[in-house]
Amino acid sequence: MTNENSAAQLVSTENAAGSAPKVPRKELLPGNRTVITDLYIAGAITNERTDYAFKVYVRLNGRNQSMRKVSFQHSVFESCYFNNCTFDSCDFTGCRFVGCNFHQSAFTGCDFRYAIFERCQIDDDILQREAPREENLKMRFARTLRMNFQQMGDAKAVNKAISLELEATEGYLKKSWSSQENYYQKKYSGWKKVRQFLKWSDFKILDFIWGNGENILKLMRSIFLVHLLIALYDVCQFGNAWDLKSFAVSLAASPGVFFGIVNLHTYPVWISSVIAATRLVGFAFLTAILVKRFGRR
Repeated sequence: MTNENSAAQLVSTENAAGSAPKVPRKELLPGNRTVITDLYIAGAITNERTDYAFKVYVRLNGRNQSMRKVSFQHSVFESCYFNNCTFDSCDFTGCRFVGCNFHQSAFTGCDFRYAIFERCQIDDDILQREAPREENLKMRFARTLRMNFQQMGDAKAVNKAISLELEATEGYLKKSWSSQENYYQKKYSGWKKVRQFLKWSDFKILDFIWGNGENILKLMRSIFLVHLLIALYDVCQFGNAWDLKSFAVSLAASPGVFFGIVNLHTYPVWISSVIAATRLVGFAFLTAILVKRFGRR
């Protein structure tokens, strides 16, 4: 009897292990999303706040149609095609667009908060016209579109998305330590403001030096300022600081000093070391900008 009971217990244990896990019935309930597949938009849709929200649209098609004040919030659009369609004051909050094509479609006054784009064909004018007002949401909106444009190989749109993302990031970091709005006061209280101020300061310094890796003109300006400092040091130490001609001679010789080609005077070791380090960092920044620019094409 003992062996039979053991065998029975073993069989029951194997059946339990091989069976599918039970789903809690009270904690997990069926959602309200409906999957809509292979349909097309036959007419204009206006002022719909409930019927088109919380859906999964698969291969939805529309051509030369207008949608005004329609709520698509928290819906998923997968492999959809909209040709020359107009979306006016539509709500796309929390929507996800995967592999969609918005050929010559236009958006006006739409809400794209928390929206995500993946492998979508969409015009880059959506960045400026439809970006959320809140800096943190605008930053995430620009980021998801930047990644989308990178997937599609649109280098020009990627640059626009990065510019908007940097602009929103600067505004968000500044407000995180200086704004009196309730959102920032609750999220960054006490010593957190100091940390956000340091992040903002670091962002502004890098933006001034080389535009956070996106502006080669700012890097050229920084290198020119280094030349001015070299000329100013040279004329103060070895010339007449009040003579413009002497300063002009030092400025003309500063490129040779910066690139390590010539030294008109013997500089202290620490000055030469600082110049060499600045030269190496400048070359590294320039290389990074060029690699990023050409790498997107």
